[in-house]
Amino acid sequence: MALSEILHYHFFGIEVQEYLTAAAILLAGFVFKNLVSRLLTKVMFRFFKRVGEGVTEEQFHELLIKPISLVIFFITIFIAYSVLDIPVRTSELGHNTPWFAVLAFRVYQIALIAGVTWIFLRMIDLAVLVFMKRALRDPSRLTNQLVPFARDLIKLFVGIIAFLVVLGRVFSIDVTALVGGLGIGGLAVAFAAKESLENLLASFTIFLDRPFEVGDLVSVGDLTGSVEKIGFRSTRLRTVEKSYVTVPNKSMIDKPLDNLSRRTSRRVFFMMSLTQLTSSAQLHRIIELVRQAILSHSLIDPDVQVKFTSLTSNSKDVRVQYYVKTDSYDEYLDVMEEINFRIVSAVEEVGAHFVDTTMTRLAAGGSEGSTNLPKSLQQQGGQSIASS
Repeated sequence: MALSEILHYHFFGIEVQEYLTAAAILLAGFVFKNLVSRLLTKVMFRFFKRVGEGVTEEQFHELLIKPISLVIFFITIFIAYSVLDIPVRTSELGHNTPWFAVLAFRVYQIALIAGVTWIFLRMIDLAVLVFMKRALRDPSRLTNQLVPFARDLIKLFVGIIAFLVVLGRVFSIDVTALVGGLGIGGLAVAFAAKESLENLLASFTIFLDRPFEVGDLVSVGDLTGSVEKIGFRSTRLRTVEKSYVTVPNKSMIDKPLDNLSRRTSRRVFFMMSLTQLTSSAQLHRIIELVRQAILSHSLIDPDVQVKFTSLTSNSKDVRVQYYVKTDSYDEYLDVMEEINFRIVSAVEEVGAHFVDTTMTRLAAGGSEGSTNLPKSLQQQGGQSIASS
């Protein structure tokens, strides 16, 4: 069979040479789509950089080059379909159109709409990137919280619109009638999506009342963690165990919520137990030194309590309470550690001792258990037993 006869051979009503021409067009589109899209994005960036301050050309290309190259390839598919005499417009479809041509056209329509939607979604990401770059001049937690939420909300609307376009253009569904018909089944849909709607409304409540923001340390129910993201349906917390917990927004506003980051200060409270051998003069001196040690720190609130409040058979207990003026947990621990060292130094300076309940119990076991103890501790243990 001659070459000319092969080229003019019909397969599904289309000549082989038309298949080869369409394949060459698709190959050229696939090979050059990245090059053309990069040149196109370079031209677009020249106009964009006037308003996109802070966004680099590389970031611009990274966001747009892939969706644009995909749409460019769809354009070559459009040309290839024209060569193969496959419908490229809805008006060209007819009752006699082969099924494979109709299927190819429907797939092309859906892919093209998806590609254009992808470009719109990347443009939303680009706008968010520009806004965040500008917000760096005046950073705030509200910006970090609101911008991702607005981005997700706009993307949701774009996705819904793209879905409706697919229904209308590809499947020839009357979208207006469909939207109107949703009113009939609206109650059923709302009931089925009751929890999702409640969480969505709760997210708006969170943004309006602002009981917490991204970065805050909160305690809700049995959970305590830092807020990392607030979404449509849920809030993500990073717990103190570093686990990643997703909490429905409804639970975040229905349960009592303690925003630990908004405390004006952090409370420290403990009982300091001294041995029964501590004299009254030593006790007065210890209380004075401890109060001075606490008040001398720059991050301590003046409301300090150091009181001799309890006298037991084994110890003399001093109540210590003070407030650290910080919202940083690490700084709070540092201050508490420093104060504790000062308290230990004050007790050592006076010559008193803290109660060691373990040693006391060993001393109470008899001469055999007390022989291995230091003499001073044996005396303290014996004094405690005698007083009890």
